[in-house]
Amino acid sequence: MEMKRVLSVASECVPLVKTGGLADVVGALPAALAAQGWQMRVLIPAYRPLRAQIADWPEVFAEEDLFGGRGAVKAGDVAGVPMLLLDAPHLYDREGGPYNSGGVDWPDNPQRFAALSWIAARIAREGLADGWRPQVLHAHDWQAGYAPTYLAFGGPRDVATVMTIHNIAFQGWADAPMLGTLRLPAHEFHPASLEYYGGLSSLKAGLVTADKITTVSPSYAAELMRPEFGMGLEGVIAARAADVQGILNGVDEGVWSPEAEAVPYTSRRMKGKAANRAALCEEFGLDVPGPLAIVVSRMTDQKGIDLLPQVLPDFIAGGGGLAILGSGDPALESAMLDLVRRYPGRVALRLGYDEALSHRMFAGGDAVLVPSRFEPCGLTQLYGLRYGTVPVVAAVGGLADTVIHANPAALAADVATGITFHPTDAPAFAQALRQLLALHAQPAVWARLVRHAMAQPVGWEGSAAAYAQLYDGILR
Repeated sequence: MEMKRVLSVASECVPLVKTGGLADVVGALPAALAAQGWQMRVLIPAYRPLRAQIADWPEVFAEEDLFGGRGAVKAGDVAGVPMLLLDAPHLYDREGGPYNSGGVDWPDNPQRFAALSWIAARIAREGLADGWRPQVLHAHDWQAGYAPTYLAFGGPRDVATVMTIHNIAFQGWADAPMLGTLRLPAHEFHPASLEYYGGLSSLKAGLVTADKITTVSPSYAAELMRPEFGMGLEGVIAARAADVQGILNGVDEGVWSPEAEAVPYTSRRMKGKAANRAALCEEFGLDVPGPLAIVVSRMTDQKGIDLLPQVLPDFIAGGGGLAILGSGDPALESAMLDLVRRYPGRVALRLGYDEALSHRMFAGGDAVLVPSRFEPCGLTQLYGLRYGTVPVVAAVGGLADTVIHANPAALAADVATGITFHPTDAPAFAQALRQLLALHAQPAVWARLVRHAMAQPVGWEGSAAAYAQLYDGILR
């Protein structure tokens, strides 16, 4: 059977470049969709650290004047992912991260990612030099938002388009005078199309021009139509409600597996979990008689990290402990350092991000705390389920869709997988931690909770099938 073809357009993709969960999703989808009969190739920019790696890759597309310089698309395979990298040194060959340097956004970000979208649309229309041409173009977040737009406004087309919102908080803003610079039609600058509060938003552009819109969980899809979550775009999304679908993210179960850790364990053989817990306590210098909770997170208000100083005193008094890995807002980093000083031996912190350490934390922790104010999908709670590290989560977005609260009915029915709380405030979070202490103090109940968490499906099979069904539907 001939594979159907889809071009995935994003700003990052594991294993090449990652700043967040978007990269994990973009990197996992090609293999998951191959089992559904879809060949996905992924187009991302060739940032400076990637240019040497692709030097010998064949050139399969080029444009001589791509927003101020030459751009060439090179094709290759990385860890089984079919990649297309847009090599445009004037846009991407610079020190710093994909979006900023020293915490300050690149001033030409509108052009940098419009160029990515422009090339994606041209590939969709014209195909590559190797003969490959997609039937579906799938754009991810604001960085690829203009891809469906360029297709929609460029004349007749035979390629279907999907726009996925991973986090609506980032919208790709640009000033109105950039309309011509970004190669957008002036007659489309009105509220029903490209105009957005007097300016431009690449995310809005994608939302009004794509054939279908997806978000990364069903609950987030519903939340985005409400002002408290839609961040100015709720009306746009509500107007297209019939074309909006929430499809949960998954995790790579080969990478995130307790059986693959240095001290392996399974839901039926949990001795390795206890050994990992002891090793984690030693690594962090902790001595915790009760549940050892972990936080692996960016330190932002979105993630609810500011609630920890308010709720931890009672949790510590009840026997709990906390190991934290992350970085972000300097004020929140300082608050976490203060907790370490106040509770030596019970709270520990590692600033920054360390993938190997995060694996050890999930393998050794008893619970993972995710008190997000909004969470499109979330991967942290999925890792927690996979490792039997019981999720304690705010009941928002994908967190609500993936964790079954341990209320009396769920416990009696033997289906609970974690603890959820609402609203995302200190009283509700504190009560969730009191429940964590109580459940952990009942070994038989706790063992069942852990076992059911580990049995919860968190891989890509169901989600890939949903994407394939979506693609097939818009092709028809």
